[in-house]
Amino acid sequence: MIDAGPVLDLRRVLQGSSHPPGNHCDSLHERLSGAVTAFIFAILLAAGMTGILYWWGRHRPQGASLSWGEAYVGGLFVFMWFLVLYGVLPNQWLQWCDGPLKWRSDKVGIPAGPIGWFLQNNRKYLGFIPYQKGVFWPHGITFFGRGKLAFNAQDLRDIVATIIYGVASGVQMKGWLWWQARHKTRPATQELPTSAYGRPLVKKV
Repeated sequence: MIDAGPVLDLRRVLQGSSHPPGNHCDSLHERLSGAVTAFIFAILLAAGMTGILYWWGRHRPQGASLSWGEAYVGGLFVFMWFLVLYGVLPNQWLQWCDGPLKWRSDKVGIPAGPIGWFLQNNRKYLGFIPYQKGVFWPHGITFFGRGKLAFNAQDLRDIVATIIYGVASGVQMKGWLWWQARHKTRPATQELPTSAYGRPLVKKV
């Protein structure tokens, strides 16, 4: 009879954790940081749906008849587009910050993010900006000894979420204006008659 002990040990080594063999998929998902994957997917989904609306508007004749089925599908698509812009995308950003990034209110300073990958851990300043362990202004934003602004990672999280809502609102309003005027052409300017020397003739008032 073959001993299955070494086989089980090998599977645990391949998993790299103490999870049972049946939970290998879950542990791999944790290592890949599902929060950032979902956030990137939400960005791509929002951009893709916006591109589809732009493509459809360019190819649909203005004033064309619309059946009830087309109206239903179009309204459902726009509703899903709003859901992604104002619901899924900001939510995935907040989930990423609250989960893997741990941007909490007790983390004072501004997280360096990807910039910290290129900075040494023992670095104290980046120019005139204090830096410590991946955080700018780790003790708060000071104004040359004339006061201090208590800024933490959670504040930065909320500011970025507000920017996401602002950009989404701008894209939506710009899309409305573009859709209404997508096939309008500018009126041709009337050319003035020219003289024998090629100069335009202006009528005296």
